[in-house]
Amino acid sequence: MSELVIKNLHVSIDGKEILKGLDLTVEQGKIHAIMGPNGTGKSTLAYTLMGHPHYEVTDGEIWFKGENVLELEADERSRLGLFLAFQYPVAIPGVTVANFLRSAINSRRRAENPDDKGISIPEFRKLLKDRMDLLKMDHSVAGRYLNDGFSGGEKKRAEILQLATLRPEIAILDETDSGLDIDALRIVADGVNALTGDDLGVLVITHYQRLLNYIKPDHVHIMLGGKIVESGGPDLALHLEEQGYDWVREKYEETVT
Repeated sequence: MSELVIKNLHVSIDGKEILKGLDLTVEQGKIHAIMGPNGTGKSTLAYTLMGHPHYEVTDGEIWFKGENVLELEADERSRLGLFLAFQYPVAIPGVTVANFLRSAINSRRRAENPDDKGISIPEFRKLLKDRMDLLKMDHSVAGRYLNDGFSGGEKKRAEILQLATLRPEIAILDETDSGLDIDALRIVADGVNALTGDDLGVLVITHYQRLLNYIKPDHVHIMLGGKIVESGGPDLALHLEEQGYDWVREKYEETVT
């Protein structure tokens, strides 16, 4: 089974250190949740894992499937089996959802075999229909421009549709619950749960317990001051909901300053 292994990760933005020695291992087939207050570096971790150029890794290592991820560009990390669902997905006018997904699939296939002619249109249509049915999405979405004029819930479901279609080995969900009403949240969570299994590991980044009512984590980690300071099972998230973060700040004040 593949593992995403993060060791002593230090990351800066514009000269300011955000991650300060973060350690974490995410296994294929497991769900890990990271929780923490605003400004603690959760989204920085997500973008760094996928190779955003504005985030400077000053120390530490990221390994996946025997590869040093830090030496790879974002598209290479994606082809290796990593996936990021954005907190704020951007619109791409002029590119339909279907064309975007078919191009992404073909890009992966041709990276593995330059002679690959790509997925056939009938095969792709069947795959896309099956994935959209799984997420309870109207098939007409396939012909719309990606995220252009989409509601918040539609954007998040489109992100999960990409996950369902591309089938990575490790998926990072950066506050996928942000801006979702309860119905959209349930649909997105059901889609993630349907995909999670032996083949997919998930790193869920969230502020709130409510998402974890639907996506049941195997491990919960609390992030503070750019580090993972506390780890446990699902009960840890419930404790946070009841007690807030003050007890974490008091317990680890000296170690995260």
